[in-house]
Amino acid sequence: MRMTEKQKRILIVDGEETVRDLLQRTLQEVGYDVITAANGQEALGKVSQFNVSLVLLDIKMPGLDGFQVLDRIRQRSNMPVIMLTAKREVTTLCDTLALGADDYVVKPFNTRELLARIQAKLRRIE
Repeated sequence: MRMTEKQKRILIVDGEETVRDLLQRTLQEVGYDVITAANGQEALGKVSQFNVSLVLLDIKMPGLDGFQVLDRIRQRSNMPVIMLTAKREVTTLCDTLALGADDYVVKPFNTRELLARIQAKLRRIE
């Protein structure tokens, strides 16, 4: 599947380089423009600097965690944010959605499922 219209830019924010690299390769293969950040502060800078269509945001990161980054993104933008986490607790899911996340994906995740969720969120903003 190749993007035929304006290419969408996705920001991947994850403290684990292997996760960032896997997601970046996967998303680029299907035609997305991808930028990455290793921590929350870097992510906020890239959200300000680039026209980002969607954010994949890890919860547990050094410095600003995913909840803090999500809160700051929501102060400025309504862009879709999908949270990525190893936490499976219902309270974490509820807290994440209550803070304004559009979706929640538990690690390890199926890349086909994640791609489908990304496409669904991006269709909403077209």
